[in-house]
Amino acid sequence: MGSVRNILFIMCDQLRADYLACTGHPSIKTPNIDALAARGVRFTNAFCQAPVCGSSRMSFYTGRYVQSHGATYNGVPLKIGEPTLGDHMRDLGVATGLVGKTHMAADIEGMKRLGIDRSSIQGVLAAECGFEPWERDDGLHPDAFTDPNLAYNVYLRDNGYDGDNPWHTYANSGVDETGNVVSGWYLRNAHLPARVDKAHSEAAYMTMCAMEKITELGETPWCMHLSYIKPHWPYIAPEPYHNMYTEKDVIAANRGEREKENPHPVIEAFMGHEESVNFSDETKRRHVIPAYMGLITEIDDNIGRLMTFLEEQGRLDDTMIVFTSDHGDYLGDHWLGEKEMFHEESVRIPLIVSNPDSACESTRGSELHVLIEAIDLIPTFIEALGGEAKPHMLEGKSFLPLLEGNNSSEWRDFVISEADYSWRGARLSLGLTPDDARAYMLRTERWKYISYDQFRPQLFDLQKDPDELIDLGASDLHKEIRAEMEERLNRWLRHRRNRTTTSHEEIEKKTDTAKNRGIYFGVW
Repeated sequence: MGSVRNILFIMCDQLRADYLACTGHPSIKTPNIDALAARGVRFTNAFCQAPVCGSSRMSFYTGRYVQSHGATYNGVPLKIGEPTLGDHMRDLGVATGLVGKTHMAADIEGMKRLGIDRSSIQGVLAAECGFEPWERDDGLHPDAFTDPNLAYNVYLRDNGYDGDNPWHTYANSGVDETGNVVSGWYLRNAHLPARVDKAHSEAAYMTMCAMEKITELGETPWCMHLSYIKPHWPYIAPEPYHNMYTEKDVIAANRGEREKENPHPVIEAFMGHEESVNFSDETKRRHVIPAYMGLITEIDDNIGRLMTFLEEQGRLDDTMIVFTSDHGDYLGDHWLGEKEMFHEESVRIPLIVSNPDSACESTRGSELHVLIEAIDLIPTFIEALGGEAKPHMLEGKSFLPLLEGNNSSEWRDFVISEADYSWRGARLSLGLTPDDARAYMLRTERWKYISYDQFRPQLFDLQKDPDELIDLGASDLHKEIRAEMEERLNRWLRHRRNRTTTSHEEIEKKTDTAKNRGIYFGVW
Protein backbone atom coordinates (compact mmCIF):
# COMPACT_ATOMS: atom_id res chain seq x y z
CA MET A 1 0.00 0.00 0.00
CA GLY A 2 1.42 3.37 -0.99
CA SER A 3 0.81 7.02 -0.21
CA VAL A 4 -2.12 8.92 -1.70
CA ARG A 5 -1.51 10.12 -5.24
CA ASN A 6 -5.05 10.32 -6.62
CA ILE A 7 -8.48 10.99 -5.12
CA LEU A 8 -11.74 9.42 -6.30
CA PHE A 9 -14.57 11.44 -4.75
CA ILE A 10 -17.83 9.55 -5.36
CA MET A 11 -21.14 11.19 -4.52
CA CYS A 12 -24.67 9.85 -4.92
CA ASP A 13 -27.63 12.19 -5.07
CA GLN A 14 -30.30 11.87 -2.36
CA LEU A 15 -28.94 8.63 -0.89
CA ARG A 16 -29.94 8.14 2.74
CA ALA A 17 -27.29 7.13 5.24
CA ASP A 18 -29.30 4.08 6.35
CA TYR A 19 -30.00 2.63 2.87
CA LEU A 20 -26.86 0.50 2.57
CA ALA A 21 -26.31 -3.00 3.90
CA CYS A 22 -23.20 -1.88 5.77
CA THR A 23 -25.19 0.87 7.51
CA GLY A 24 -27.88 -1.49 8.73
CA HIS A 25 -30.59 -1.75 6.10
CA PRO A 26 -32.07 -5.23 6.53
CA SER A 27 -32.65 -6.20 2.88
CA ILE A 28 -30.84 -3.91 0.42
CA LYS A 29 -27.96 -5.44 -1.54
CA THR A 30 -24.82 -3.26 -1.69
CA PRO A 31 -21.90 -5.72 -1.61
CA ASN A 32 -19.42 -3.48 -3.42
CA ILE A 33 -20.01 -0.45 -1.21
CA ASP A 34 -19.84 -2.80 1.79
CA ALA A 35 -16.47 -4.07 0.51
CA LEU A 36 -15.24 -0.48 0.25
CA ALA A 37 -16.25 0.05 3.89
CA ALA A 38 -14.35 -3.10 4.84
CA ARG A 39 -11.20 -1.61 3.25
CA GLY A 40 -11.66 1.75 4.91
CA VAL A 41 -13.53 3.64 7.60
CA ARG A 42 -17.26 4.26 7.85
CA PHE A 43 -18.21 7.47 9.61
CA THR A 44 -21.58 6.94 11.28
CA ASN A 45 -22.25 10.59 12.15
CA ALA A 46 -21.55 12.56 8.99
CA PHE A 47 -23.77 15.51 8.07
CA CYS A 48 -24.32 17.79 5.11
CA GLN A 49 -24.21 21.56 5.51
CA ALA A 50 -27.61 22.00 3.83
CA PRO A 51 -30.13 19.24 3.07
CA VAL A 52 -30.74 20.33 -0.53
CA CYS A 53 -28.67 19.57 -3.64
CA GLY A 54 -27.10 22.88 -4.67
CA SER A 55 -26.27 24.36 -1.29
CA SER A 56 -24.93 21.09 0.09
CA ARG A 57 -22.66 20.61 -2.88
CA MET A 58 -21.33 24.17 -2.73
CA SER A 59 -20.22 23.43 0.84
CA PHE A 60 -18.60 20.15 -0.25
CA TYR A 61 -16.83 21.98 -3.09
CA THR A 62 -15.67 25.05 -1.14
CA GLY A 63 -15.01 23.58 2.32
CA ARG A 64 -17.18 26.38 3.72
CA TYR A 65 -20.54 26.71 5.44
CA VAL A 66 -23.56 28.04 3.52
CA GLN A 67 -23.46 31.14 5.73
CA SER A 68 -20.00 31.82 4.27
CA HIS A 69 -20.29 30.89 0.58
CA GLY A 70 -23.81 32.33 0.14
CA ALA A 71 -25.30 29.83 -2.34
CA THR A 72 -28.31 29.21 -0.12
CA TYR A 73 -30.49 27.18 -2.50
CA ASN A 74 -30.59 25.42 -5.86
CA GLY A 75 -29.93 27.89 -8.64
CA VAL A 76 -28.34 30.52 -6.39
CA PRO A 77 -24.98 31.18 -8.07
CA LEU A 78 -21.78 30.51 -6.17
CA LYS A 79 -20.28 33.99 -6.15
CA ILE A 80 -17.26 34.56 -8.32
CA GLY A 81 -14.03 34.37 -6.38
CA GLU A 82 -14.96 31.56 -3.99
CA PRO A 83 -12.00 29.12 -4.12
CA THR A 84 -13.11 25.56 -4.74
CA LEU A 85 -11.80 22.01 -4.56
CA GLY A 86 -10.37 22.37 -8.05
CA ASP A 87 -8.39 25.46 -7.09
CA HIS A 88 -6.93 23.78 -3.99
CA MET A 89 -6.04 20.62 -5.92
CA ARG A 90 -4.46 22.46 -8.85
CA ASP A 91 -2.25 24.32 -6.36
CA LEU A 92 -0.84 20.86 -5.58
CA GLY A 93 -0.37 19.91 -9.23
CA VAL A 94 -3.39 17.57 -9.34
CA ALA A 95 -5.68 17.53 -12.38
CA THR A 96 -9.22 17.94 -11.05
CA GLY A 97 -12.39 17.26 -12.97
CA LEU A 98 -16.04 16.30 -12.86
CA VAL A 99 -17.94 13.31 -14.19
CA GLY A 100 -21.62 13.81 -13.41
CA LYS A 101 -23.57 16.37 -11.40
CA THR A 102 -22.69 19.54 -9.47
CA HIS A 103 -26.00 21.48 -9.45
CA MET A 104 -23.80 24.58 -9.50
CA ALA A 105 -25.17 27.82 -10.96
CA ALA A 106 -22.47 30.06 -12.40
CA ASP A 107 -22.17 33.69 -11.33
CA ILE A 108 -22.59 34.97 -14.89
CA GLU A 109 -23.20 38.57 -13.79
CA GLY A 110 -20.04 38.51 -11.69
CA MET A 111 -18.07 37.13 -14.65
CA LYS A 112 -19.41 39.88 -16.90
CA ARG A 113 -18.54 42.55 -14.34
CA LEU A 114 -14.94 41.31 -14.21
CA GLY A 115 -14.65 40.79 -17.96
CA ILE A 116 -14.13 37.02 -17.72
CA ASP A 117 -14.80 35.30 -21.04
CA ARG A 118 -17.04 32.27 -20.47
CA SER A 119 -15.12 30.33 -23.13
CA SER A 120 -11.67 31.01 -21.66
CA ILE A 121 -9.94 28.54 -19.34
CA GLN A 122 -10.62 30.85 -16.41
CA GLY A 123 -14.23 31.24 -17.51
CA VAL A 124 -14.82 27.51 -17.81
CA LEU A 125 -13.41 26.82 -14.36
CA ALA A 126 -15.38 29.71 -12.82
CA ALA A 127 -18.60 28.45 -14.41
CA GLU A 128 -18.00 24.80 -13.52
CA CYS A 129 -17.35 25.17 -9.79
CA GLY A 130 -13.60 24.90 -10.31
CA PHE A 131 -13.80 21.49 -12.01
CA GLU A 132 -12.61 20.66 -15.47
CA PRO A 133 -15.94 19.49 -16.94
CA TRP A 134 -14.81 16.07 -18.11
CA GLU A 135 -18.46 15.07 -18.37
CA ARG A 136 -20.94 17.38 -16.66
CA ASP A 137 -24.55 16.23 -16.49
CA ASP A 138 -26.88 17.42 -13.73
CA GLY A 139 -29.68 15.07 -14.78
CA LEU A 140 -33.26 16.34 -14.57
CA HIS A 141 -33.77 17.16 -18.25
CA PRO A 142 -37.51 17.70 -18.89
CA ASP A 143 -38.44 18.33 -22.51
CA ALA A 144 -38.94 22.06 -21.90
CA PHE A 145 -35.30 22.55 -20.96
CA THR A 146 -33.39 19.70 -22.54
CA ASP A 147 -30.36 20.08 -24.77
CA PRO A 148 -30.57 17.57 -27.63
CA ASN A 149 -26.77 17.77 -27.85
CA LEU A 150 -26.25 16.80 -24.23
CA ALA A 151 -23.49 14.20 -24.32
CA TYR A 152 -25.67 11.53 -22.70
CA ASN A 153 -28.48 12.16 -25.19
CA VAL A 154 -26.00 11.84 -28.08
CA TYR A 155 -24.69 8.62 -26.53
CA LEU A 156 -28.21 7.21 -26.24
CA ARG A 157 -29.04 8.08 -29.85
CA ASP A 158 -25.78 6.47 -30.98
CA ASN A 159 -26.97 3.31 -29.21
CA GLY A 160 -30.35 3.25 -30.95
CA TYR A 161 -32.57 5.31 -28.65
CA ASP A 162 -34.22 7.86 -30.91
CA GLY A 163 -35.69 11.29 -30.21
CA ASP A 164 -34.49 14.71 -29.08
CA ASN A 165 -34.54 13.75 -25.40
CA PRO A 166 -33.95 10.04 -24.88
CA TRP A 167 -32.87 10.90 -21.32
CA HIS A 168 -36.57 11.39 -20.67
CA THR A 169 -38.26 9.06 -23.13
CA TYR A 170 -35.98 6.06 -22.51
CA ALA A 171 -33.72 6.42 -19.47
CA ASN A 172 -36.50 7.85 -17.31
CA SER A 173 -39.69 6.50 -18.84
CA GLY A 174 -41.39 3.11 -18.97
CA VAL A 175 -44.18 1.33 -20.85
CA ASP A 176 -47.42 0.82 -18.97
CA GLU A 177 -49.86 -2.10 -19.10
CA THR A 178 -51.64 -0.62 -22.13
CA GLY A 179 -48.43 -0.21 -24.14
CA ASN A 180 -48.13 3.55 -23.69
CA VAL A 181 -44.83 5.26 -22.91
CA VAL A 182 -45.22 6.93 -19.52
CA SER A 183 -42.92 9.26 -17.62
CA GLY A 184 -40.86 8.32 -14.59
CA TRP A 185 -41.51 11.80 -13.23
CA TYR A 186 -44.83 10.39 -11.97
CA LEU A 187 -44.55 8.28 -8.83
CA ARG A 188 -47.30 5.96 -10.05
CA ASN A 189 -44.89 4.61 -12.70
CA ALA A 190 -42.05 3.70 -10.29
CA HIS A 191 -42.76 -0.04 -10.64
CA LEU A 192 -42.08 -0.06 -14.39
CA PRO A 193 -38.69 -0.88 -15.90
CA ALA A 194 -37.03 2.08 -17.59
CA ARG A 195 -36.92 1.71 -21.35
CA VAL A 196 -33.13 1.92 -21.38
CA ASP A 197 -30.94 -1.16 -21.08
CA LYS A 198 -28.96 -1.23 -17.83
CA ALA A 199 -25.76 -1.07 -19.89
CA HIS A 200 -26.80 2.38 -21.13
CA SER A 201 -28.34 3.86 -17.98
CA GLU A 202 -27.14 7.09 -16.39
CA ALA A 203 -25.16 5.19 -13.74
CA ALA A 204 -23.53 2.90 -16.29
CA TYR A 205 -22.73 5.80 -18.61
CA MET A 206 -21.08 7.91 -15.89
CA THR A 207 -19.05 4.91 -14.74
CA MET A 208 -17.86 4.34 -18.30
CA CYS A 209 -16.89 8.01 -18.64
CA ALA A 210 -14.94 7.84 -15.37
CA MET A 211 -12.97 4.77 -16.46
CA GLU A 212 -12.19 6.27 -19.86
CA LYS A 213 -10.91 9.48 -18.28
CA ILE A 214 -8.74 7.66 -15.73
CA THR A 215 -7.20 5.69 -18.60
CA GLU A 216 -6.58 8.90 -20.53
CA LEU A 217 -4.92 10.58 -17.53
CA GLY A 218 -2.35 7.80 -17.29
CA GLU A 219 0.28 8.70 -14.69
CA THR A 220 -0.95 12.26 -14.19
CA PRO A 221 -2.10 12.72 -10.56
CA TRP A 222 -5.84 13.34 -10.50
CA CYS A 223 -8.81 14.17 -8.33
CA MET A 224 -12.04 12.96 -9.93
CA HIS A 225 -15.48 13.88 -8.67
CA LEU A 226 -17.70 11.04 -9.88
CA SER A 227 -21.15 12.38 -9.07
CA TYR A 228 -23.99 9.94 -9.76
CA ILE A 229 -27.39 11.45 -10.54
CA LYS A 230 -29.34 8.66 -8.82
CA PRO A 231 -31.10 7.53 -6.63
CA HIS A 232 -32.59 11.05 -6.90
CA TRP A 233 -35.97 11.06 -8.61
CA PRO A 234 -37.31 10.29 -11.18
CA TYR A 235 -37.65 7.02 -9.24
CA ILE A 236 -37.52 4.59 -12.15
CA ALA A 237 -34.87 1.89 -12.65
CA PRO A 238 -33.88 -0.29 -15.61
CA GLU A 239 -34.41 -4.05 -15.62
CA PRO A 240 -33.59 -6.06 -13.47
CA TYR A 241 -33.37 -3.39 -10.78
CA HIS A 242 -36.97 -2.23 -11.21
CA ASN A 243 -38.43 -5.31 -9.46
CA MET A 244 -35.42 -6.52 -7.48
CA TYR A 245 -37.23 -5.37 -4.32
CA THR A 246 -40.86 -5.57 -3.29
CA GLU A 247 -43.15 -4.02 -0.69
CA LYS A 248 -41.86 -6.61 1.79
CA ASP A 249 -38.42 -4.98 1.62
CA VAL A 250 -39.75 -1.55 2.60
CA ILE A 251 -38.93 -0.73 6.21
CA ALA A 252 -41.62 0.82 8.40
CA ALA A 253 -41.93 4.59 8.27
CA ASN A 254 -40.42 6.47 11.18
CA ARG A 255 -43.35 8.67 12.16
CA GLY A 256 -45.90 9.05 14.91
CA GLU A 257 -49.38 10.47 15.26
CA ARG A 258 -48.10 12.91 17.86
CA GLU A 259 -46.02 14.62 15.16
CA LYS A 260 -49.20 15.53 13.29
CA GLU A 261 -51.25 16.62 16.30
CA ASN A 262 -49.35 19.82 17.07
CA PRO A 263 -46.48 20.16 14.60
CA HIS A 264 -44.03 23.00 14.40
CA PRO A 265 -45.47 25.59 11.94
CA VAL A 266 -42.66 25.18 9.40
CA ILE A 267 -42.82 21.38 9.54
CA GLU A 268 -46.61 21.55 9.20
CA ALA A 269 -46.19 23.70 6.09
CA PHE A 270 -43.78 21.16 4.60
CA MET A 271 -46.24 18.37 5.46
CA GLY A 272 -48.66 20.14 3.12
CA HIS A 273 -46.36 19.84 0.10
CA GLU A 274 -47.51 17.42 -2.59
CA GLU A 275 -44.52 15.11 -2.15
CA SER A 276 -45.20 14.88 1.60
CA VAL A 277 -48.88 14.13 1.11
CA ASN A 278 -48.07 11.35 -1.35
CA PHE A 279 -45.28 9.77 0.71
CA SER A 280 -47.51 9.90 3.78
CA ASP A 281 -49.85 7.53 1.94
CA GLU A 282 -48.51 4.10 2.92
CA THR A 283 -49.67 2.42 -0.29
CA LYS A 284 -47.90 5.00 -2.46
CA ARG A 285 -44.81 4.95 -0.28
CA ARG A 286 -44.47 1.17 -0.59
CA HIS A 287 -44.98 1.48 -4.34
CA VAL A 288 -42.06 3.89 -4.80
CA ILE A 289 -39.37 2.80 -2.34
CA PRO A 290 -38.55 -0.51 -4.10
CA ALA A 291 -37.50 1.53 -7.16
CA TYR A 292 -35.37 3.78 -4.94
CA MET A 293 -33.68 0.68 -3.55
CA GLY A 294 -33.17 -0.74 -7.03
CA LEU A 295 -31.40 2.43 -8.13
CA ILE A 296 -29.05 2.11 -5.16
CA THR A 297 -28.16 -1.49 -6.03
CA GLU A 298 -27.59 -0.43 -9.65
CA ILE A 299 -25.07 2.16 -8.44
CA ASP A 300 -23.46 -0.49 -6.25
CA ASP A 301 -23.02 -2.80 -9.26
CA ASN A 302 -21.36 0.01 -11.20
CA ILE A 303 -19.05 0.78 -8.30
CA GLY A 304 -18.09 -2.89 -8.47
CA ARG A 305 -17.18 -2.39 -12.15
CA LEU A 306 -15.15 0.65 -11.23
CA MET A 307 -13.27 -1.04 -8.40
CA THR A 308 -12.34 -3.97 -10.66
CA PHE A 309 -11.07 -1.48 -13.23
CA LEU A 310 -8.99 0.41 -10.64
CA GLU A 311 -7.48 -2.82 -9.39
CA GLU A 312 -6.53 -3.85 -12.94
CA GLN A 313 -4.96 -0.41 -13.47
CA GLY A 314 -3.01 -0.64 -10.22
CA ARG A 315 -4.77 2.47 -8.93
CA LEU A 316 -6.20 1.00 -5.72
CA ASP A 317 -2.69 1.24 -4.27
CA ASP A 318 -2.39 5.01 -4.63
CA THR A 319 -5.96 6.36 -4.71
CA MET A 320 -7.98 7.62 -1.76
CA ILE A 321 -11.63 6.69 -2.35
CA VAL A 322 -14.48 8.62 -0.74
CA PHE A 323 -18.13 7.53 -1.01
CA THR A 324 -20.88 9.86 0.18
CA SER A 325 -24.15 11.63 -0.68
CA ASP A 326 -25.25 15.26 -0.82
CA HIS A 327 -28.25 14.66 1.51
CA GLY A 328 -30.93 12.11 2.33
CA ASP A 329 -34.57 11.51 1.43
CA TYR A 330 -37.52 11.47 3.83
CA LEU A 331 -39.46 8.75 1.94
CA GLY A 332 -42.48 9.41 4.16
CA ASP A 333 -40.68 9.50 7.51
CA HIS A 334 -42.08 12.20 9.83
CA TRP A 335 -44.95 12.57 7.30
CA LEU A 336 -42.58 14.27 4.86
CA GLY A 337 -41.22 13.76 1.35
CA GLU A 338 -38.05 15.03 -0.31
CA LYS A 339 -35.47 16.63 2.05
CA GLU A 340 -34.64 20.21 3.20
CA MET A 341 -35.54 19.91 6.88
CA PHE A 342 -33.21 18.59 9.60
CA HIS A 343 -34.37 15.15 10.71
CA GLU A 344 -31.62 12.52 10.49
CA GLU A 345 -33.24 10.97 7.39
CA SER A 346 -32.62 14.21 5.53
CA VAL A 347 -29.44 15.73 6.98
CA ARG A 348 -27.27 12.70 7.85
CA ILE A 349 -25.22 11.27 4.99
CA PRO A 350 -23.22 8.10 4.36
CA LEU A 351 -19.46 8.59 4.42
CA ILE A 352 -16.95 5.84 3.66
CA VAL A 353 -13.25 6.66 3.20
CA SER A 354 -10.63 4.18 2.00
CA ASN A 355 -7.07 5.47 2.31
CA PRO A 356 -4.37 3.23 0.77
CA ASP A 357 -1.64 4.62 3.02
CA SER A 358 -0.12 2.03 5.35
CA ALA A 359 -0.58 4.49 8.23
CA CYS A 360 -4.30 3.66 8.08
CA GLU A 361 -4.00 -0.10 8.58
CA SER A 362 -5.22 0.01 12.18
CA THR A 363 -8.61 1.53 11.25
CA ARG A 364 -9.54 -0.56 8.21
CA GLY A 365 -13.03 -1.98 8.47
CA SER A 366 -13.88 0.15 11.51
CA GLU A 367 -16.67 2.56 12.34
CA LEU A 368 -15.97 5.99 13.80
CA HIS A 369 -18.75 7.84 15.59
CA VAL A 370 -17.23 11.33 15.75
CA LEU A 371 -19.20 14.25 14.29
CA ILE A 372 -18.11 14.86 10.68
CA GLU A 373 -19.19 17.64 8.32
CA ALA A 374 -19.14 17.72 4.52
CA ILE A 375 -16.71 20.64 4.68
CA ASP A 376 -14.09 18.33 6.19
CA LEU A 377 -13.33 16.65 2.85
CA ILE A 378 -11.22 19.38 1.22
CA PRO A 379 -8.91 19.84 4.26
CA THR A 380 -8.52 16.04 4.38
CA PHE A 381 -7.65 15.85 0.68
CA ILE A 382 -5.09 18.65 1.03
CA GLU A 383 -3.36 16.99 3.97
CA ALA A 384 -3.41 13.54 2.31
CA LEU A 385 -1.66 15.02 -0.73
CA GLY A 386 0.95 16.79 1.38
CA GLY A 387 -0.41 20.33 1.08
CA GLU A 388 -0.53 23.04 3.71
CA ALA A 389 -3.65 23.74 5.77
CA LYS A 390 -5.70 26.87 5.02
CA PRO A 391 -7.64 27.56 8.23
CA HIS A 392 -8.30 31.22 7.30
CA MET A 393 -10.35 30.01 4.34
CA LEU A 394 -11.48 26.42 4.90
CA GLU A 395 -13.97 25.96 7.72
CA GLY A 396 -13.74 22.17 7.91
CA LYS A 397 -11.10 20.02 9.63
CA SER A 398 -8.92 17.30 8.18
CA PHE A 399 -9.95 13.89 9.51
CA LEU A 400 -6.79 12.24 8.17
CA PRO A 401 -5.51 11.79 11.75
CA LEU A 402 -8.71 9.89 12.56
CA LEU A 403 -8.10 7.55 9.61
CA GLU A 404 -4.63 6.93 11.03
CA GLY A 405 -6.03 5.99 14.43
CA ASN A 406 -5.32 9.25 16.24
CA ASN A 407 -8.69 9.89 17.87
CA SER A 408 -8.13 13.39 19.14
CA SER A 409 -10.09 14.50 22.18
CA GLU A 410 -10.14 17.97 20.65
CA TRP A 411 -12.41 17.01 17.77
CA ARG A 412 -15.58 19.12 17.28
CA ASP A 413 -18.55 18.74 19.62
CA PHE A 414 -21.30 19.97 17.27
CA VAL A 415 -22.21 20.15 13.60
CA ILE A 416 -24.16 22.79 11.67
CA SER A 417 -26.64 22.60 8.81
CA GLU A 418 -28.65 25.41 7.24
CA ALA A 419 -31.85 25.84 5.22
CA ASP A 420 -33.29 28.56 3.02
CA TYR A 421 -36.82 27.55 2.02
CA SER A 422 -37.70 30.83 0.31
CA TRP A 423 -38.47 29.04 -2.96
CA ARG A 424 -40.88 26.50 -1.48
CA GLY A 425 -44.64 26.66 -1.08
CA ALA A 426 -44.14 26.43 2.67
CA ARG A 427 -42.97 30.04 2.71
CA LEU A 428 -46.12 31.22 0.96
CA SER A 429 -48.45 29.27 3.22
CA LEU A 430 -46.66 30.77 6.25
CA GLY A 431 -46.92 34.30 4.83
CA LEU A 432 -43.17 34.96 4.99
CA THR A 433 -40.95 37.25 2.96
CA PRO A 434 -37.90 35.68 1.26
CA ASP A 435 -35.66 37.11 3.99
CA ASP A 436 -37.61 35.37 6.76
CA ALA A 437 -37.43 31.75 5.55
CA ARG A 438 -34.16 30.64 7.10
CA ALA A 439 -33.36 27.92 9.63
CA TYR A 440 -30.22 26.60 11.35
CA MET A 441 -29.50 23.24 12.94
CA LEU A 442 -26.94 22.78 15.69
CA ARG A 443 -26.50 19.11 16.58
CA THR A 444 -24.36 17.75 19.38
CA GLU A 445 -23.96 14.11 20.33
CA ARG A 446 -27.10 14.34 22.47
CA TRP A 447 -29.13 17.37 21.37
CA LYS A 448 -30.48 18.60 18.07
CA TYR A 449 -31.52 22.26 18.17
CA ILE A 450 -33.19 24.03 15.23
CA SER A 451 -33.54 27.81 15.20
CA TYR A 452 -36.07 29.39 12.82
CA ASP A 453 -36.66 32.94 11.72
CA GLN A 454 -40.07 34.09 12.98
CA PHE A 455 -40.96 30.87 14.82
CA ARG A 456 -40.16 29.01 18.01
CA PRO A 457 -37.21 26.59 17.88
CA GLN A 458 -37.27 22.81 17.85
CA LEU A 459 -35.30 20.60 20.22
CA PHE A 460 -34.79 16.83 20.24
CA ASP A 461 -33.11 14.70 22.87
CA LEU A 462 -31.32 12.16 20.68
CA GLN A 463 -30.33 10.08 23.68
CA LYS A 464 -33.90 9.46 24.87
CA ASP A 465 -35.64 10.01 21.52
CA PRO A 466 -33.28 8.87 18.72
CA ASP A 467 -36.18 8.74 16.22
CA GLU A 468 -36.93 12.45 16.77
CA LEU A 469 -40.62 11.95 17.44
CA ILE A 470 -40.93 14.28 20.46
CA ASP A 471 -40.28 17.98 19.84
CA LEU A 472 -39.13 19.71 23.05
CA GLY A 473 -39.08 23.16 21.48
CA ALA A 474 -41.86 24.42 23.73
CA SER A 475 -41.06 22.36 26.84
CA ASP A 476 -40.72 24.40 30.03
CA LEU A 477 -38.33 21.78 31.37
CA HIS A 478 -35.85 22.45 28.56
CA LYS A 479 -35.69 26.26 28.51
CA GLU A 480 -32.09 26.32 29.71
CA ILE A 481 -30.98 23.77 27.11
CA ARG A 482 -32.58 25.83 24.35
CA ALA A 483 -30.99 29.04 25.61
CA GLU A 484 -27.58 27.38 25.76
CA MET A 485 -27.94 26.00 22.23
CA GLU A 486 -29.08 29.35 20.83
CA GLU A 487 -26.04 31.02 22.38
CA ARG A 488 -23.75 28.38 20.87
CA LEU A 489 -25.37 29.00 17.48
CA ASN A 490 -24.84 32.75 17.83
CA ARG A 491 -21.19 32.23 18.75
CA TRP A 492 -20.79 30.04 15.67
CA LEU A 493 -22.32 32.75 13.47
CA ARG A 494 -19.85 35.30 14.83
CA HIS A 495 -16.84 33.19 13.89
CA ARG A 496 -17.31 32.56 10.19
CA ARG A 497 -14.24 32.71 7.95
CA ASN A 498 -14.89 35.97 6.09
CA ARG A 499 -11.24 37.18 6.02
CA THR A 500 -10.25 34.71 3.30
CA THR A 501 -7.65 36.77 1.42
CA THR A 502 -5.07 36.95 4.22
CA SER A 503 -3.64 33.92 5.99
CA HIS A 504 -3.13 33.62 9.74
CA GLU A 505 0.64 33.46 9.10
CA GLU A 506 0.57 36.83 7.32
CA ILE A 507 -1.29 38.38 10.24
CA GLU A 508 1.20 36.96 12.74
CA LYS A 509 4.12 38.39 10.74
CA LYS A 510 2.62 41.88 10.62
CA THR A 511 1.12 42.10 14.11
CA ASP A 512 2.58 45.11 15.99
CA THR A 513 5.32 45.64 13.39
CA ALA A 514 4.20 48.99 11.93
CA LYS A 515 7.19 50.92 13.29
CA ASN A 516 9.61 48.33 11.84
CA ARG A 517 7.98 48.94 8.48
CA GLY A 518 8.42 52.72 8.71
CA ILE A 519 4.85 53.49 9.71
CA TYR A 520 4.63 55.77 12.76
CA PHE A 521 1.32 56.57 14.41
CA GLY A 522 0.87 58.09 17.84
CA VAL A 523 4.65 58.53 18.33
CA TRP A 524 5.74 61.65 20.34
